[in-house]
Amino acid sequence: MRAKSALVTLAAAAVTLSGCGFHGLYGVNLPGGTDTGSNPYTIYVCFANVLDLVPQSNVKVNDVAVGKVEEISLTKKSDNCGDPALAGWSAKVKLEIRKDVDLPDNARATVQQTSLLGEKYVQLAQPFTAPSDTKLHNGSLIPLTRTGSAPEVEEVLGALSLVLNGGGLQQIRVIATQLNDALKGNESAVRDLFTQLQTFTGSLDVQKVQIVNALVSIDKLSATLNQQRSVLVDTLSTMPQALKILSDERGKLVGLLTGLSHLGVVATDVVTKTESALVDSLQSLNPTLTTLTAAGGDLPKSLKILGTFPFPVGLTTQFVRGDYANLHLELDLNLQDELCALLGNANGNKLPAICTLALPKSKNATKASADAAAAAQIAPMLIGAGR
Repeated sequence: MRAKSALVTLAAAAVTLSGCGFHGLYGVNLPGGTDTGSNPYTIYVCFANVLDLVPQSNVKVNDVAVGKVEEISLTKKSDNCGDPALAGWSAKVKLEIRKDVDLPDNARATVQQTSLLGEKYVQLAQPFTAPSDTKLHNGSLIPLTRTGSAPEVEEVLGALSLVLNGGGLQQIRVIATQLNDALKGNESAVRDLFTQLQTFTGSLDVQKVQIVNALVSIDKLSATLNQQRSVLVDTLSTMPQALKILSDERGKLVGLLTGLSHLGVVATDVVTKTESALVDSLQSLNPTLTTLTAAGGDLPKSLKILGTFPFPVGLTTQFVRGDYANLHLELDLNLQDELCALLGNANGNKLPAICTLALPKSKNATKASADAAAAAQIAPMLIGAGR
């Protein structure tokens, strides 16, 4: 009877386990777990590797347990964990957190280990950048970019084994030996090299403002050249043609420059040879020009008297009487009409520009007028009247 009861119990346990999908010890939740109190909130964290993290594992902030792991599943593309290519190859962990935990929405999450062979837990920490104004709340998601995991003991031992078993220590020893041989006896040179490097970096640091300004100026120059690219392209396109023209006219240009060179030599020789004669001529003209300058206004007055010589100005009619003594002669020195008529006949009745100028109206005027309609004749000299 007792054997039948045991058999029935085993059969019922087998049916129960097969119906629930038993997957070994990893499918059994850890007993106990952190007390999350009343009204906890749930967040989701995406991990590239959760190692052997299991449900009911602790969630800590600054090594203080504040929650527990509720569920671990594979990610989907709809989870928005950050990298669609890792969907199905990364883990999504559901965490239950106490409601009094105050962390920013951009907090970090890592899988840590309590000791060398201890249990795994999830560590929540402040972000490396400025914390967000939004706080973690129910349904918040920490993507793959802000999660990570601590190195496993197996990974550390494997890397150490690689180094110890001919991985890199021998090469490091060779490098250290050769570096020691290279520096032996050259300590002063190496020290001087480091001193020069320090001076160089110091100079760069002092002139960093000028360097930045130079880079900014280069950037502006590049922008300007980019804006004028069409003009530069056109210039470079026409440059070969211009060079070809210069090449074709090279003989004429050389001849022109050679002729200019000969002209310079001849002009220099002429100036050199006539220098003394020219100076002497100018010096000879100096007394004459000086005397004319000193005469000033007397010369026009003498010309006025010359027309009535030998009688005084204005008194000719009082000294000479007769039928011919009162003869007045007007001397018109204005040859403009005669010259312009000759020039017009020579050019086919086309008067030159000088003929269109109007003479001054007043005898005291010094400039000609461009108004041909208002042109006036020069006042003639009246011989005998002294006007």
